[in-house]
Amino acid sequence: MKKYFAEFIGTFMLVFVGTGTVVIAKGSTLTIGLAFGLTITMMALSVGSVSGGNFNPGVSLAMMIDRRLSVRDGIFYIIAQFLGSLVASGFLAIFIRALKIPAHHFGQTDFPAISAGQAFLFEAVITFLFVFVIMMVTSEKYGNPNGAPFAIGLTLAFLIIVALNLTGGSLNAARSFGPAVLAGGTALAHYWVYLLAPTLGAVVAAYVARLMGSEVKVSAKA
Repeated sequence: MKKYFAEFIGTFMLVFVGTGTVVIAKGSTLTIGLAFGLTITMMALSVGSVSGGNFNPGVSLAMMIDRRLSVRDGIFYIIAQFLGSLVASGFLAIFIRALKIPAHHFGQTDFPAISAGQAFLFEAVITFLFVFVIMMVTSEKYGNPNGAPFAIGLTLAFLIIVALNLTGGSLNAARSFGPAVLAGGTALAHYWVYLLAPTLGAVVAAYVARLMGSEVKVSAKA
């Protein structure tokens, strides 16, 4: 149970700090990117040794494909991640209402300036890049255990900075889930993009990383 709670609290922290920076702190593009990226770094350093520090269904799926994570654990990780996002958004809702911020503002991801197809392609590509970095920097053969949390956090930060004005920079189906549910409207109607595109990008990244030799285990324990 400890590893599932680690995934819950890590994803909670990601959504709480990241979307809180968007809605409550009203941060700049740089600030928002760093809020998400550095939160990943902090939580990886805090509980990464407990669960591996996925905090993202796409990452858990890639780890299952690479046989670093069992299917059973992967499923429970993903459930914990979605719950962490939803609970974080619900907790933030208390303070969003207290500040009289419009009820539909939850730091949700959306793509008002581009088409759904363009948003899908963009989210798939940036998630591919993010998960590929994770798979390589955490691999037994090519990885860097000491530097991995920093490389992963900075990669996420810079990809979000690039993506913020196009798709909101999700790269994570769980990150977008809680805010979409509470915000409703187009964020919820468009959630399929943030569910499917990061999943596709993560799957492709897992197989490309395997071609590069990233796999570390023949099989994962159930």
